[in-house]
Amino acid sequence: MVSIMSILTRIFGTHHDRLMKKLRPTIEQIAARESFYKKMTDSELKNQTILFKEKLAQGATLDDILVDAFAVCREASSRVLGMRHYDVQMIGGLILHKGSIAEMRTGEGKTLVATLPVFLNGLSGKGAHVVTVNDYLAKRDSEWMGQLYNWMGLSVGTIVHNLTDSQRKVAYGSDITYGTNNEFGFDYLRDNMKFDPVNFVQRPLNFAIVDECDSILIDEARTPLIISGPSEDSVDKYYEINKVIPHLKRDLHFTMEEKSKTVSLTEEGNSKVEELLGVENVYDIKTIGLLHHIYQGLKAHYLYRRDVDYMVNNNEIIIVDEFTGRLMEGRRWSDGLHQAVEAKEAVNVRSESQTLATITFQNYFRMYKKLSGMTGTAETEAVEFKKIYNLDVVVIPTNQSIARVDRNDVIYKNEIAKFKAIANDILDKSKSGQPILVGTVSIEKSEIISRMLDSKGIKHKVLNAKHHEKEAEIVAQAGRFKAVTIATNMAGRGTDIVLGGNAEFMAKAEFADINLNEDSDEFKQALQKYKAKCDAEKQDVIKAGGLYIIGTERHEARRVDNQLRGRAGRQGDPGESKFYLCLDDDLLRIFNGETMKRIMERFNFPEDEPIEARMVNRSIEGAQRKVEGHNFDIRKHLLEFDDVMNQQRTIIYGLRREVLEGDFDNLERKILDLLGDTTSDLLDFYAPETAKPSNWDLKGLSVALNKQFGSDLIFNESKVYTVQELTEIVSKEVKRIFEEQKSRLGTEIYQNVLKMFYLQTIDGLWKDHLKGVDKLKEGINLRAYAQKDPLVEYKKEAFNAFQHILTLIRAETVEKIIKVRVVSADQIQDMKQEFDGSELDYAGGEDEPSVFQDPNMIMGMMKPRDAQSYSTNLGDGGNSSDNLNREQRRRSEKKKKKIKL
Repeated sequence: MVSIMSILTRIFGTHHDRLMKKLRPTIEQIAARESFYKKMTDSELKNQTILFKEKLAQGATLDDILVDAFAVCREASSRVLGMRHYDVQMIGGLILHKGSIAEMRTGEGKTLVATLPVFLNGLSGKGAHVVTVNDYLAKRDSEWMGQLYNWMGLSVGTIVHNLTDSQRKVAYGSDITYGTNNEFGFDYLRDNMKFDPVNFVQRPLNFAIVDECDSILIDEARTPLIISGPSEDSVDKYYEINKVIPHLKRDLHFTMEEKSKTVSLTEEGNSKVEELLGVENVYDIKTIGLLHHIYQGLKAHYLYRRDVDYMVNNNEIIIVDEFTGRLMEGRRWSDGLHQAVEAKEAVNVRSESQTLATITFQNYFRMYKKLSGMTGTAETEAVEFKKIYNLDVVVIPTNQSIARVDRNDVIYKNEIAKFKAIANDILDKSKSGQPILVGTVSIEKSEIISRMLDSKGIKHKVLNAKHHEKEAEIVAQAGRFKAVTIATNMAGRGTDIVLGGNAEFMAKAEFADINLNEDSDEFKQALQKYKAKCDAEKQDVIKAGGLYIIGTERHEARRVDNQLRGRAGRQGDPGESKFYLCLDDDLLRIFNGETMKRIMERFNFPEDEPIEARMVNRSIEGAQRKVEGHNFDIRKHLLEFDDVMNQQRTIIYGLRREVLEGDFDNLERKILDLLGDTTSDLLDFYAPETAKPSNWDLKGLSVALNKQFGSDLIFNESKVYTVQELTEIVSKEVKRIFEEQKSRLGTEIYQNVLKMFYLQTIDGLWKDHLKGVDKLKEGINLRAYAQKDPLVEYKKEAFNAFQHILTLIRAETVEKIIKVRVVSADQIQDMKQEFDGSELDYAGGEDEPSVFQDPNMIMGMMKPRDAQSYSTNLGDGGNSSDNLNREQRRRSEKKKKKIKL
């Protein structure tokens, strides 16, 4: 029976059909302007950039100049790069400018497509960012496409690892900036830890195109960016826990869920752990922390595998990105997991770090005024892109029809049989000279296949995290006649596989030793020679059937498989793809293996005979959908929790910026407001309006004023004050103390004290708050056992803790400002010795003042640790005690009177 939806689709077309029809008039307008700009001289064409900027300055919008800007960019690209945008690339450019995701097949020229909206949005002067997955692509694309932008008079910057702040500031100040997602995110966090707005490197986030957006916005969204500092906790516990883990047996002492990468102890396990650690009750409040480390130790030993999830290099654990296969230098798992892996591998265990600043990619990229993305595989995640980022996915038609043949998957009983079949297939295909790309899911599997090919005498190249230095070169030549390439998931990222080989890489390789200029005649002659060779070789490859893709395992996400398949069939080229699976593969074993196993055993399938049927493909796709749904839930869960912190982070960072960027009069007014709020808090506590004056604690109020402000005010307890009288007396006293302190310090020191103490207090208490929230997250899911929603409980407790932090910021800032004293250099030296040479950041006990000599001393003593020196961590995708006592809760919930000083 034909459904109503299918009838409507036949009549009105699909959503994509309607959208393409809507965009067609704009494409025709751009094409109509092509002849006009083609007649211009180079200087006339370059001058269009100035004219566009003038129109924008006069009030025109980017959409008003879109047709001409796209036409100019197309013509400039033809002259500078030798590449003219196809009409389908124009469609991709329009989609990106509108703030959507353009899904374009491999080889359709996404890098060139991006130049259209980037050029247009770069004209605004507010910045256009192109976000890539690694430094290599950021450098390559900024240099390659930068020729076009520079020719048209726009500046281009590149953000990569190990740049100084001044270099970053110049790059972000450019019209167009290329960089990696990690660097953009960390720069945002680092900016919000600085003590001078002059040192900020980023401008307000305006427009961004995220390349390989499925990798960045989906895959990496499970791991937040974290800037951390060293913790003072001892690392001995990791070694002790590591000795305990081998004594625990799976299913007897602990259970493990591979889908979600979680472990839990059984009753027998609890007893065994208590016996091995020599503790009476592992759930006791004093020892509950050990339980967390036991769990992390079990994960390290049973869920995180060497040469799959990480590598050991130079006595150090290096994380392997599960989606790209690249090494993630400098990144560490948080929450003690990295230390547990270090203990397992017997390398030096580095101390656990404490979170100082953190943000998820979801919340970072949602701060852009306009966001768009491009990739070869996004449609399978369209729902998530819409729900999380409010981005529509538009599938752009290919320039030429796809000629690749996708074979059905084949499933073998075990891994040995599967690998033998793969090796035989490679041997058979290589005889005809057909180039072969073998995709694996881990370093371990790529090396197994490599050894099997060696045993059969098949020449090949291996590309994985151990051999990543020549990634682009290896991938670029994977389409040559008789080439056999084994690659992890990183295969081809950002580099097209051209049938017959890549002439440019060959020419560069010839002159690599002498570093010959590419504009020289020698290089150009070599390039022409290799182009002729590659063109001839391409015909041989086409006759052999084009590039043959072999997948050695299905990935959790369908789009990762599609990325591998998409390496073949570029721009109408012939090609072929086939996936080899076995019941030992993680996807089948965890999600669907038992059914397949029963079928194969029931019909007594020989080990070397596979199952091959469309039903199998559908079954596997169903398993992948389950995993994709499960991973989406994880990312959504992470985002729901981070949204709570995002609101708080926005408030704290906004407060810091107000202090840093506001003029002194505004800062002083803010400090006076803090004094007023603190005074209000004290009056609400000791002399609440709701209580009778006879029940007020005036003696306690005097003590509190002395402790907070150093006041000597004594109240006549025999006198009955009204609320207004008491408020006026206390307000005058606080204002008097503040004015005296202002006069005592002198204008220059006073101004620096206000800013530095305020910022130091915000940063210190925010750091403590993040630590408390981390602890809260650890055990919040246990609330579910009490029939409570963990997210609701987390929101409630995090809110209460944050309210308390805001109260403490007021109180501590005021106390420090009021109690700071100016002393001589000799007195400073004496006090330094008294405090064992420690820094005097508000030194001494509760009632002792901070000491400073002059403004330079203030800046020197208050200077924070360089944010660049902090380590960057990956979040690892107990109940926290509530810091508010009952009276503080009552006061935080009731409306306070506002005191203006």
